[in-house]
Amino acid sequence: MGLSSRSAVAIHALTMLARWSDKSLTSAEIADSLASNPVLVRRILGSLRDADLVRSTEGRGGGWLLARAAREITLHDAYTAVEAGPVLSRHPHPPSDACEVGRNMQALLEAEFQDAERAMEERLSQTTIADLVQQVLTIERKIGRSAR
Repeated sequence: MGLSSRSAVAIHALTMLARWSDKSLTSAEIADSLASNPVLVRRILGSLRDADLVRSTEGRGGGWLLARAAREITLHDAYTAVEAGPVLSRHPHPPSDACEVGRNMQALLEAEFQDAERAMEERLSQTTIADLVQQVLTIERKIGRSAR
C-alpha cells in the first residue's frame, strides 16, 4: 500500500483529544486544527473507534473522547488503527527470472523492507500520545502561547 497521511491525521486527532481531555471535541474542531475536511476526520476517527482508541458521544455537547489514557496509546497503536498493509511498496509483479538481479531482488528487498518496518514499529511504540501533548505544551510555553 505505501505511505499515506492517515496516520498523521490520526495522531494529530488523538493528541488534540488528549490535550483537551476535559471535554469532547467535534470532528469539525479537529478538522479546523488540521486545516482539513470534517468528513476525512470522521473517517479517521471511525477507524480509531474500531481500534478502541476513541469513543463518541451523541447529542448536544457530543463529540469525541479518548477511550483510554493518553499514556496508554502509542503512535504505533494509532498507525495500525488507520493503515493497512506494508509501509514500503513491494514489486507490483514478479521481476524477470532471466536476469540475475531480477531473480534475486524480491528476496533481498523483502528482508530489507521487513527490517525497516520492524524498526519503524519499534520506534513508534516508544512514543505515547501523552508524550506528544507534553512536547506541544513545552513548545507553546517556550514561545509564550497557550490554548488553541
